[in-house]
Amino acid sequence: MGLDSVLWNELVVKFVSSEERMTLAMRNHQVTSEQADPAHVQSAGNQLERAIGSQVRRYRKQFALTVAQLADRASLSSGMLSKIENGNTSPSLATLRALSIALNVPVTALFRQFEEQRDATFVSAGQGLQIERRGTRAGHQYQLLGHSIHSEVSVEPYLITLREDSEVFPIFQHGGVEFIYMLQGIVVYRHANTTYRLSPGDSLFFDADAPHGPEELVQLPVRFLSVITNSPHSA
Repeated sequence: MGLDSVLWNELVVKFVSSEERMTLAMRNHQVTSEQADPAHVQSAGNQLERAIGSQVRRYRKQFALTVAQLADRASLSSGMLSKIENGNTSPSLATLRALSIALNVPVTALFRQFEEQRDATFVSAGQGLQIERRGTRAGHQYQLLGHSIHSEVSVEPYLITLREDSEVFPIFQHGGVEFIYMLQGIVVYRHANTTYRLSPGDSLFFDADAPHGPEELVQLPVRFLSVITNSPHSA
């Protein structure tokens, strides 16, 4: 096995998630007389190759380069570059370095897509997490429908319900921006010095740093979706 092959395998071990490494270890422990499915065993490595290829293609298109142009810059053949972008080959470390120089990005940037965790949150109808916020004392009911975990931007979607015992509270203030979408009822909603009469289907998007909130509950119950977005670094 050549040096590039050894180093490539070390990179696979480094960037494959702990869960995948555990799966591979369990598989190696359980295989006795039976031969493991080669395509299955190599899936983690192929996943890394596809992630690298996808990043190379993304950067190439971002810089408006053709396959031939990038291949020429990196001293590769167009065919080899196509194989790399399609995840059909394991590029050597020398090739990765040549591509990073040609694209003017660090080598680690080519692994970024593989390292990123893609999260999803599913909430069944009526099962949003009950959250206490500033308006809770005014009878506003908040159901958190999700939360961004691995992101530089905080996104919090809420289902907000106002009933007969709810009070108006037009002085909310917090960082970021907010988007609300009316689902039920009618409310007069204030933002700074302007009021908006919102009915089902209406929406409002605003800078949440200005005082805002329901000023008049015209028709109850009122239900609306509120999505608050904020960068932690700007908080």
